[in-house]
Amino acid sequence: MALSFSFHSRNFINFLYIIISLSLMEATVTQAAYYGSVVQFRPTTWKHAHATYYGDGTARGTMGGACGFENVYDSGYGSNTAAISPVLFNNGFACGTCFQIKCITSKWCNKASPYITITGTDRAPPSWAAASDNGAHFDLNKPAFMKFCGLTAGIVPVIYRRVPCMKRGGIRFKLQGNGYWLLVFAMNVAGGGDISKMWVRGSKSGRWISMTHNWGVSHQAFAELGGQSLSFRVQSYSTKKILTASYVTPSNWVTGMTYKSSVNFH
Repeated sequence: MALSFSFHSRNFINFLYIIISLSLMEATVTQAAYYGSVVQFRPTTWKHAHATYYGDGTARGTMGGACGFENVYDSGYGSNTAAISPVLFNNGFACGTCFQIKCITSKWCNKASPYITITGTDRAPPSWAAASDNGAHFDLNKPAFMKFCGLTAGIVPVIYRRVPCMKRGGIRFKLQGNGYWLLVFAMNVAGGGDISKMWVRGSKSGRWISMTHNWGVSHQAFAELGGQSLSFRVQSYSTKKILTASYVTPSNWVTGMTYKSSVNFH
């Protein structure tokens, strides 16, 4: 009997071990599915800031701005956007980054939904409402602000953190310039949402040309690239990961057009 009890005990312990292992595996898979299976950027710690709103109910004021997205709907960002203060803007390298904001300590906070996730698409002035803010401030469009706070509040204290950007499809490249000077805007970037470096390669030249940061989400190259299919390499500012988007454009590409790739940081 003792031998039988010991045998069954070992089986039972092994069974528990398998169940626990499967539970941990399921939790890991669930987390990976939520953030994207190969997204390397993870949420940061919460910090203090203030938030307000501008414009009317059409969110028209979100178009254009210091990042160069022009039409935020066509760029893949929608109306959940905000201008961010210099400490967050990071000289334009934070353009396209995603923030989760929570309304706190205000009677105007939306009790049912005090959170909102926004994308930084413009530059805002700093706020020194509290020393703990370090000048961090979010200037949201009116429809976005109304999703987590009442308009009567005007300016509200919030806490915020960087979160992964969830995007559908690949990175989009909008071209400006001419046959001798190429200006490229990288949009719909997932993961950290930011770009630190870009390279371009023409199908005829076959060599990678390092581009320089112009402003916002744009990078430039002084080279003759007309009449060639263009490929791009992009490096994430947050994770340093590099992706290659091959043959994004046809050889007869034109400025003013946006071309979609099949790769992204997710």
